[in-house]
Amino acid sequence: MKFASSTVPLCFLLFFGHCFFGILLPSAGQIFAAESAVAKSEDEQRLDTIRYGTETEIAALIQTLKSERTSALQSKSENTLDDALIAVTQTTRNQNILSGVLSFFGDRDKKGLEQRAIKAIEEREDEANETVMAAIDYLGKVKAADALEPLEKLLDAQEQGFMGSAFRALGRVASGGSAQDKDDTAAYLMDFYTNRNPPDISRRDIILALGETGSQAGVSLLIEIAENNQERGGLRMVALEGLAKIGDSSGLDAILQALSSTDPNVRSTAVSALGPFSGKSVDDAILESFRDSYYRTRIGAASAAGTRKLTEAIPYLQYRAERDEVPSVRDEAIKALGAIGTAEAQAILERLFVERKHPNRIRIRAAEMLLLNNPEAYTEKVIIELDDAKKTNQTSLYNGFLGALSEAKTKKVEDLVRRFLNSGGVIEKSYALDMILRNELRSLAPEVRPLMTDEKNTGLARKARNTLEHFGLE
Repeated sequence: MKFASSTVPLCFLLFFGHCFFGILLPSAGQIFAAESAVAKSEDEQRLDTIRYGTETEIAALIQTLKSERTSALQSKSENTLDDALIAVTQTTRNQNILSGVLSFFGDRDKKGLEQRAIKAIEEREDEANETVMAAIDYLGKVKAADALEPLEKLLDAQEQGFMGSAFRALGRVASGGSAQDKDDTAAYLMDFYTNRNPPDISRRDIILALGETGSQAGVSLLIEIAENNQERGGLRMVALEGLAKIGDSSGLDAILQALSSTDPNVRSTAVSALGPFSGKSVDDAILESFRDSYYRTRIGAASAAGTRKLTEAIPYLQYRAERDEVPSVRDEAIKALGAIGTAEAQAILERLFVERKHPNRIRIRAAEMLLLNNPEAYTEKVIIELDDAKKTNQTSLYNGFLGALSEAKTKKVEDLVRRFLNSGGVIEKSYALDMILRNELRSLAPEVRPLMTDEKNTGLARKARNTLEHFGLE
């Protein structure tokens, strides 16, 4: 169709043009909305989820935050997110949100929810049982001093569903208090055990809590139970563990006596409990326990030898590391050699690491100890073995050495880190960021920046951004 310019009304042309371009171009409101969505950072979007999201959305966010913290790298926004989560708990009674936030904070020993948790206990008739349980566990993990009385009142009510968790939390809370708090809590627990006829399952929880308090006032009852051969093995075991936690010398004879028990679990617990004590009788008992046919007793002996840095145990530990039929015993023996850390122990660890005839698991554990004790001397050697493992397609060995190197405290990993950042896979780059953080390798910031724009691996991009934030870099 043709129009003569002199005959087409101007208003028609304006109308036609507005409709035509309106089809092609978004409105100002659409442009503003799109820009607002793009402008919001990930942290701002997370804050919106906390403020306005459903329980499912908040639970998913908490799970994401938990997984991010496995790198031990905190974002600068963490406190802001925590404050927002605290604010949500003050007004909501949604059990999934409350339980999730309490668990998230408790796993990090993060304070800030003590009063809300106490309120959940005191007003438990208005709360879901899951919320009350999460509140009890949280108060124990953060050792909230104000929780002693509310927890005792909860136990006095003897609501069976809460008692086990409440006893354990009470012991933990007391352990973080004053000497008077510890003694008063121990007295309360012993009275409950002796005079209120608790069921068997509660008796175990009471004895466990008594050891947690760390009060010497509870030693006499723990000794009585540990020495009683007619008592159930499980109760004797927690009594022995309690004596070890308190560490009072008056409990040593009961522990030594338990080493002769016919119950292998009691024996293994007793030898593990020797760690805090000293003297020739203790040393002899540990060495003798390496001969026990029950593998957990040998694990306990290795653990105690490492705790005490018992050099006399080195040949026993070498034998166990090389020949024990149980992998977990070998692991504990290697760890003990690392804890002892003498030249002799280090030489044994080096042989376990270098000799390729040894199983991968043994070589990896030995590398971990060598890098822990002397990273400057062993980092380059482990990198050589790491590269050989990759060349020979030994994936489990490669990953094990990689994990060990990520924990090494030395600048000697810098070249390896640079190589990973430039040509490594996602896992290698993630480990590289861990090594940068652990060793303050600020000079590698230019290599880290490109990772921030990796759209295919948002987790890695976030970790790279947080790494730079940690160093105060944009």
